[in-house]
Amino acid sequence: MKINYLTNSFIIVALITIIAIISGCNNSEKNNKTDMDTTEMKAIDIADLDTSVLPAEDFYQYATGGWQKNNPLPAEESRFGSFDLLAKETNIKVKELIQDLASSEHEKGSVEWKIGTFYNLGLDSVKIEQQGIEPLNKDFERIKQIETEDDIVSQIAYNQRNGISAPFYLYGSSDKDDASMEIAYIYQGGLGLPDRDYYVMDDSRSKEIRKEYKNHIEKMFLLLGDNEYNAKDNADIIMKMETQMAKSSMTRMELRDPHKTKNKLNLKTINENTPNINMALYFELVGLPVPGIINLSQPEFIETLDNMFGTYTINNWKTYFRWKLINSTASYLSSDFVNANFDFYVKFLTGAEEQKPRWRRVLNATNKSLGEAVGQMFVKEYFPPEAKKRMDELVINLKLAFEERILNLDWMSDTTKQKAIEKLHAMNVKIGYPDKWRDYSGLEITENSYVENVMASNRFDFDYMISKIGKKVDKEEWFMNPQTVNAYYSPNMNEICFPAGILQPPFFYMNADDAVNYGAIGVVIGHEMTHGFDDQGRHYDKDGNLAQWWTDEDAERFNEKTKVLVDRFNEIIVLDTVHANGELSLGENIADFGGLVISYDAMQKAMDGKKVEKIDGFTPEQRFYLAYAKVWAQNIRDKEILRRTKEDVHSLGKWRVNGQLPGLNSFHKAFNVKEDDPMYLVPEKWATVW
Repeated sequence: MKINYLTNSFIIVALITIIAIISGCNNSEKNNKTDMDTTEMKAIDIADLDTSVLPAEDFYQYATGGWQKNNPLPAEESRFGSFDLLAKETNIKVKELIQDLASSEHEKGSVEWKIGTFYNLGLDSVKIEQQGIEPLNKDFERIKQIETEDDIVSQIAYNQRNGISAPFYLYGSSDKDDASMEIAYIYQGGLGLPDRDYYVMDDSRSKEIRKEYKNHIEKMFLLLGDNEYNAKDNADIIMKMETQMAKSSMTRMELRDPHKTKNKLNLKTINENTPNINMALYFELVGLPVPGIINLSQPEFIETLDNMFGTYTINNWKTYFRWKLINSTASYLSSDFVNANFDFYVKFLTGAEEQKPRWRRVLNATNKSLGEAVGQMFVKEYFPPEAKKRMDELVINLKLAFEERILNLDWMSDTTKQKAIEKLHAMNVKIGYPDKWRDYSGLEITENSYVENVMASNRFDFDYMISKIGKKVDKEEWFMNPQTVNAYYSPNMNEICFPAGILQPPFFYMNADDAVNYGAIGVVIGHEMTHGFDDQGRHYDKDGNLAQWWTDEDAERFNEKTKVLVDRFNEIIVLDTVHANGELSLGENIADFGGLVISYDAMQKAMDGKKVEKIDGFTPEQRFYLAYAKVWAQNIRDKEILRRTKEDVHSLGKWRVNGQLPGLNSFHKAFNVKEDDPMYLVPEKWATVW
């Protein structure tokens, strides 16, 4: 994704479809909100700097130390940076739009009514407290009725349609061999912890997490009314089942190889290989009785799951499904469940001290459930057509700079260069918002309960996804909402996408000088482009097919070049004795490096022939790097450092700056960095990939 920080209940679609970090109104009404001339923040603010530190000593501290001091960590945040501040400010804008809509009368069943009803029910804490667990009674009763293995299969299908965690996921995405067609994918799942390694590793933090997770499971069963003995026994069963699933799950590093997750079979073969799991029944129940070719992404995991059907009792599976139901819905229930969920998943795992305000949590759910409808309102109010036009120009310049870099590579053959340029030219660009909006008329929202509306939205999204399998891929579909502060590159679509949400300061300034925009959003554009040629994206051709279009010699030289980044980031100590993971973060580090050098070249071309003077005492080159650093200004808690280092493919904000810039000669020249300075790397440690 791929400066992105995304996670949601349809995580598998995002994980596979998008590798990463604006909707189509072009409406000029209410220009008081789109007039960026009077509201835009300063691009380079001296108050953001820490001038007690020299840029050659610690550029991250120099460029962002003032920002960190002036923006202390809020109690409800585990990490708070300029990225997060923009997301928070954008959420406030969206909240005002929704509140205006929710306080007005609308025809029942209209999309406006659905947004307002969904949001208002989420805010109605009195009703939620009164209802308690009651809205889920029918779901718990359904679990009680499980008697056979086919009933287990039926429950898995039910869970998936309703957005409740299940032992595996089903989603639709483009065929790895024919990216123009949508096929079904089965993907490993079933875990309650955010990474399979937490179940199997013996380091002190993993052991602590397992202990607290088990305590959390017990607490949740107690809240459901189980006695202490049963709650403890249930937690033991859950841990045993999930640990067995975890041991058969692919690691994050294994998942980075797209060839390892390619295993295309038909339903007959899958049925033969899973004698205990009635897959034909499963596909019928999810609404896909004739699925066609299915990509079984992790065959070993499904084999283990099939064996578990034969080794665990029906009552064990009932316990498992009770846990998945309450764990998946806890955030939408009464405060006892909300607080218990927060205590483990947020406070313990990330270090945040307080729950986010209810409006922020409900807004996130509303954005997920009716995202494009909300986004349509957002771009009408806050995204001027001029911003889209300037972004178009930036993208063109970045593509030209990238093409020139490819042509000048001394390690890539002419054959591969030609195909790389063809892929670059074929790369689709989406800016601001989709050309066509999603239709929400089929989404059933009621005034019954918040959690039921969340599940109704999950069913709507699942059925929409299933309906596309076996059909041509819709090239116009977006995988982020317009109001999202993020960006992405999709390898199987060969496209880059920049929603309206990210096209605001500190990423994009409508009226700033070129140096600032190339240092911020320009690097983001180059970052996403580079994902098409990183250690994952390079395996896909210009049409999005998984294909070997590099020569073997070029692929080998590429791996040698990128090893410099692996080694450099492996040496970084993020906290105490814990090192960064250069292998896990390689794709993002390649993209950061590519974004920096490509956008710097594009900036130089944009300024060619122009008389460029210092602004606020800084040269354009200095402003480029200051703008880049400002994007990653942040404060972060120790627990969140450890969690992100383990789970996140992105390097931490500090090291996206101090881990990259010491290897760039243009940075050395801009800030007069000498060989003996801490921000200098010897040339043999410089990355020369692009």
